[in-house]
Amino acid sequence: MGHETEESWRGRGQFQRIVHEHADEHPRRWAMLIVVSLGMLLSLTSWMTATAIGPELQLRWSLTSSQVGWLTTIVQLGFVIGTALGAILNLADVLPSKTYFAISALLAAASNAFLLTANGFDDALPARFLTGFFLAGVYPPGMKMVSTWFHSARGLAIGTVVGALTVGKATPYLLKAIGGTSTTAVIGGGSITGLVAAFLVASTYRDGPYPFPSRPFEWNRVGRLLRHRETMLATGGYLGHMWELYAMWTWISAFLFAAAAGVVSDTIIDLVVFGTIAAGALGCVLGGIAADRIGRHRVVNLAMAISGSCCLSAGFLFHAPFALLVCLTWIWGFFVVADSAQFSALVTEVAPQDSVGTALMLQTSLGFLLTMVTIQAVPAIVGAVDWQWAFTFLALGPMCGICSILLLARR
Repeated sequence: MGHETEESWRGRGQFQRIVHEHADEHPRRWAMLIVVSLGMLLSLTSWMTATAIGPELQLRWSLTSSQVGWLTTIVQLGFVIGTALGAILNLADVLPSKTYFAISALLAAASNAFLLTANGFDDALPARFLTGFFLAGVYPPGMKMVSTWFHSARGLAIGTVVGALTVGKATPYLLKAIGGTSTTAVIGGGSITGLVAAFLVASTYRDGPYPFPSRPFEWNRVGRLLRHRETMLATGGYLGHMWELYAMWTWISAFLFAAAAGVVSDTIIDLVVFGTIAAGALGCVLGGIAADRIGRHRVVNLAMAISGSCCLSAGFLFHAPFALLVCLTWIWGFFVVADSAQFSALVTEVAPQDSVGTALMLQTSLGFLLTMVTIQAVPAIVGAVDWQWAFTFLALGPMCGICSILLLARR
């Protein structure tokens, strides 16, 4: 592709725009968006089951704060290895997306169910690792699947899918609020929804009228993407976003418990945490609509600027009335993930079109690898400065992400 002329790129771009606009008129596109989004929501429920019941497991198994953090970090590690392996083997570009998604959702649900048989921390880690490993076959393929149905509204489509993913990750807190102290309700609920997701996608999904070209396996495909400047700049923005996102999602519950100890009930705090994470679903959808209209780079930079400001503001409002702290966390939850889908949409647009699935795998693998650092860093920072200022350092991520996207916008 490096020797193609600018005129050939423009001509091909004009042809693609015509095809894309036609594809966006297909009458089944909304039904397929619902199928993929619902499948994503149901399958991703198993991601944070152990995180939601972390305090209960800590008491039952006498865990340290660091070990509680590892119940989430090990899921990230499994996801990183799963996406890295998928990228190296080009699985998202070689295998049919529907098959890859459905089998992965089924195996992730089974892995999550193993947590019910765990007798301690050492038993829980393998189950959590495998859950993340198999969910690697759900998230990137799902974004690629909806992209075959949308182009002019791709930001909205991927935003809706990531919004569904966000609700899925918040759902364990809702299950906990409903089921009380029962860990079985949270873990079992996460596995049952995953089984439903696998059946739903396998039985109803079909690729859209604008599929990505399929190519045979290439060992050097990842290396080619690492040298592709636009793909790496979009990924750089995503890394800044991920520096903040999962550390906030993982520890916002502990932060609120520390700030509101004795002021409100545990159930209220669980509902607030559910609202904080679930608010991101609305952020993803509205962010997608805005990105399709005013440009992805503007939306992601605005979202990172606001969420970074929330990182800094959390410490100042730590002792404020609880209602005010709830408002901050819900605003933060809205913007902290409103940009997530747009980084993926950027990659589907700027990466070589025969490597979109691998590019999404690579992007998410690097992003989730970074989350392991910040998730584990928070307890160490708490030990030094207490919970009040524990989130301040997360603002570094949005700052770096904005710089990367500004460089991409110039190109």
